[in-house]
Amino acid sequence: MQKFVIDTNFFFNLQIKTGFGESPKEVISGFTLLARELKTAKKAEFFMPPRVVDELYTFIPPDDKIVTELLTVMTIKSPDINKVNFPSSIFYKLIEDIRERSYRGMKVAEEIIDQTASSMMGKETISKTDYQKAVGEHLTRLRDRYRQATRVKFIDSLADLDLIVLSQELDAVLVSADEGVLLWGREFGVREIDPKLVRQTLQQLG
Repeated sequence: MQKFVIDTNFFFNLQIKTGFGESPKEVISGFTLLARELKTAKKAEFFMPPRVVDELYTFIPPDDKIVTELLTVMTIKSPDINKVNFPSSIFYKLIEDIRERSYRGMKVAEEIIDQTASSMMGKETISKTDYQKAVGEHLTRLRDRYRQATRVKFIDSLADLDLIVLSQELDAVLVSADEGVLLWGREFGVREIDPKLVRQTLQQLG
């Protein structure tokens, strides 16, 4: 029986064109229908870590029928972190990546602070509204650039790590559109599938 570990963004990132529908609810509904057929036929099993379920609830309330139907075909399981072992080389790469991202984030913050200070030079007085507007623009840029420097293509949550570790534990196929999850999943030796090919793959299993 083929096992799959499903990430929330598979349902909500509509740029990946899964073929299940044009809206998140259509994608969830279409996936649930096909997944139920395969699970009933004992040809596939689908898993989702509890932290990922919590992420799902931030998009759609837990009492929504679409969500409850989806979870009837999912096995909710936490990874057994005491069972799975990884080579130390992965953690050297992880620490080095964190260090580089921290440095890039610091440089971005320094640059934005300098630009903010420069924009205030020569202004002896400024209204509170104008100040908030000027500083607010810089803060928005800081948030965007800091996120790019520190979080893009990185595993930045325990939910991300749960997906990778559970996939490794179960020897399951990881289904995610998150570049960071996929990149680090490869470091951990996890099997993956292009989200655009999930529907076709599941249909072939049937």
